[in-house]
Amino acid sequence: MTEGSRFLTPQLAQQAARAVQPAIESQLQRQEVSGLGVLHLVVLDPAVSPWEPQAAPRSLYEHSIGDRGRWDVDYADYARRKAALSWRHRMDSRRLQLLEPHRLTGDDALLWGGVYLDGIVVAASGAFPIWDECFSMMLAVQMRALAWEAAEQAR
Repeated sequence: MTEGSRFLTPQLAQQAARAVQPAIESQLQRQEVSGLGVLHLVVLDPAVSPWEPQAAPRSLYEHSIGDRGRWDVDYADYARRKAALSWRHRMDSRRLQLLEPHRLTGDDALLWGGVYLDGIVVAASGAFPIWDECFSMMLAVQMRALAWEAAEQAR
């Protein structure tokens, strides 16, 4: 089994999520962003490659925002499925869904809101798709910056 990312750890992902959470929470209050004011975020371990034998995406960190009691569907499952798409195809799930649907299999989610940023995969579910993507990107960019800082300190 592949060892986890050296610099993008669960602790770093949690730190990044805490940093972006206030901005996400303020946006989730808007009906144009989320009808229920809830969101689930999934971060995959960037050290796991889809080209490894028997590779499967491995969750590094998950976090819910808002009252899970208000969920009308399993947003965690949706976010995991979106993340799996971005991980397997190495691209944002929006791009895959809208521009390359011929690559989808029968089991693939027909949802978007996951991002692929320099090998970092984050997916969100609970808001409208463009906002799921926005929140995923916010977290991905924050994690990339924090991982870069950690790598610099290690050098």
